[in-house]
Amino acid sequence: MSLPKPIKVAQFGLGPIGIASLQLLAKKNWVEIVGGIDIRPELIGKSLSEVVGDASVGDAKVYESFEELALLHEVDAVVHTAGSRATVSFEQIRPMLEKGIAVVSSCEELLYPALRAPKETAEIDELCQTTGGRVLGTGVNPGFVLDVMPAFLSGACASVAGVYGERVVDASTRRQPLQKKVGSGLDPAVFKALAAEGKAGHAGFKESLALLANALGWEIGSITETIEPVIAQKPIRTAFFSVDPGQTAGLHQIVTAETNEGYKIHLDLKMYLDAESPHDTIRLDSNPPIEATVTTGIAGDVATVAALVNAIPSLLEAPAGVRLMTDLCVPRCRHNLPSTQPALELIS
Repeated sequence: MSLPKPIKVAQFGLGPIGIASLQLLAKKNWVEIVGGIDIRPELIGKSLSEVVGDASVGDAKVYESFEELALLHEVDAVVHTAGSRATVSFEQIRPMLEKGIAVVSSCEELLYPALRAPKETAEIDELCQTTGGRVLGTGVNPGFVLDVMPAFLSGACASVAGVYGERVVDASTRRQPLQKKVGSGLDPAVFKALAAEGKAGHAGFKESLALLANALGWEIGSITETIEPVIAQKPIRTAFFSVDPGQTAGLHQIVTAETNEGYKIHLDLKMYLDAESPHDTIRLDSNPPIEATVTTGIAGDVATVAALVNAIPSLLEAPAGVRLMTDLCVPRCRHNLPSTQPALELIS
C-alpha cells in the first residue's frame, strides 16, 4: 500500500535550529520537504541535503525568498526559525499567510504577540481570517515548560490562586547562539548594560507569563522583569566560549505579575554554564495543590525542534488566525502515521 499524501513543508531559516528542524522533518512519513528559504547567497540554489550534510533530508533546493519557492512548489506549512521579534517575524511570514499557509515559528514573541505588537497582531489575524492562513509561536521555553505545562496541570484543579515556575538550564550543553545570548564571557557590567537595552537575556519570558495568565482567565497588570548575571566562580570552557572567574557565566531572570484579586505568577529562570542540578519545577497554589518536577530538565534544543514539528498537524486543524498554544489540542509527539490515515485528513 502506498504512503498517504504528506503535508508539504518548507523551512524558513537555515541556522542551527532550522537545520535540526529539517533533520526531524525528514524522519516523519507525514511530511514532504519541498524547500528551504535563506538569504545567504552561498546557500541559494544548493540542495538541502548538501546544506544540512544529511542525505535523508532530500534534494529540495534553497531559495532566496518564499515567493520564489512558491512559484515551483505547493506548500501547506512553513517552519519559521529566523528571529525573536514579533514585528519582524510578521513581516517575514506575511507572504505565506497571504497564500493561506500555516506557519509554525520559533520566534519567542509570537508565543503571545499581542503583548508587544497588538496592532500588528490584529492586522495579521484579520489577514488570516481572509486567506485561511494560520500562525503559531512555540518552542520549549517559551512554548511549553513555564507556560503550557502549568496551564495543563491546572486542568486538574478546582481553583488556582498562584503559579510558581522554576527552570534551571546548563547552558554548556546548548548551541552557540544561546550561550552567547546568556552573556557567556562578558564583563558583568557589560551584560547588565546589554540586558537593559534588550540585547541580552532570554527572549519571550514576559510572553510566557502573559500566555499563562490568559489561559487561567486572569487579568494582570504590568509584568515586572529582572535580569542579573550569574558570575563564574571558576574557569569554564565550552566548545564555544572560555569564561574566567568574575566573568558572566549566564543569567538569572525573573518575571512576576499579580491580579487585582491577588492571584500571582512568579517565573524564575537560571540559565548558565555548568549549572548544577538542571530541572524544571511547577508549583501551583491550588485545590488540590500540585507540584511537578522534571528532574533533569527538558533538553532545550531537541525539545524546541520537536515542539515546532509536532505542532504542524494541530495548527492545520485549528481555525484560521493568530493562534496560541493554548488554543490547540494537547501537545504530543507526532510519530509516523499508518498508511490508512492520510496526513492531509488532519486538515480536511
